[in-house]
Amino acid sequence: MLNNGTRFFMVLGLAVMIQGCAGKEALSEEKGKSTVKLRFISWNVEYGFRASAEEIGEFLKQWEPDVVCFNEVPGGDWTARAGKILGMEHVHLGEISSANHKDKYKSILSRTPLAGKKEFILTGNGWNPASVVRAFIEIDGLRIAVYSLHICSGSDIPENSHSADIATRILPQDNTPHIVVMGDFNNYIDGPVMGVYRTAGFSNTWERLGIDTKKKFTCFFKEKEVITYTGSDTSAGKNYGVIDHILFNLAEDTRVIAGGIIETEKPLSDHKPIWADIQFSGNTI
Repeated sequence: MLNNGTRFFMVLGLAVMIQGCAGKEALSEEKGKSTVKLRFISWNVEYGFRASAEEIGEFLKQWEPDVVCFNEVPGGDWTARAGKILGMEHVHLGEISSANHKDKYKSILSRTPLAGKKEFILTGNGWNPASVVRAFIEIDGLRIAVYSLHICSGSDIPENSHSADIATRILPQDNTPHIVVMGDFNNYIDGPVMGVYRTAGFSNTWERLGIDTKKKFTCFFKEKEVITYTGSDTSAGKNYGVIDHILFNLAEDTRVIAGGIIETEKPLSDHKPIWADIQFSGNTI
């Protein structure tokens, strides 16, 4: 004959067993899936004219990036030196300098190993040569393709632009589940040229975060002078608006968590860095 106390503990034990089985079942349903959140930063560093690799690295430390795409970056060990400050040792540096100018390469700096390193030469109207570098990162079984670019506007004939070449030739060849494209596009996000990426199935962090780029800028210009500015002040030089972007393909459960333009106390380049936290979910490879 079981007393009330014994019955209570038997029922409690049975409930725990049932709950445990339910938990294992739920985990089994999630087997083969993963969710990863990464912080991306894109920055045209103006061929290192206003700041050294070490200065750029020190500034970015507070942001704790997982992936940094540099545009107009010097060749040699510049990206690796910035990475050393950041504790990020994995580098992919392109070999094609924009318009054959000195030290205007594209690079990818990552906290995790990079695979599938490649550089694509682009065709399009405007200055040439132009290119985009690509590498894969793999975290928790999720593979993400990262592209870093610096391209010409091509706004006079959008269908013959560098962007059109990327959106219609380069990206369709990539069957990676998650793709991020970052850099200096030299175009406004709502312009006709950027529409080619929407047609290719890509979105952008500005619109996803509800940021009105018409009242902001990422690029300003005053040739060969060390300029100063505060916030949105454009008196230091010509304001080119927001021409730096982070795009991503509309893959399964991709979410933009946060992002924006990073302000610096003094200009470290004629461009401001931009950032985004992106969460990726999907089947593991």
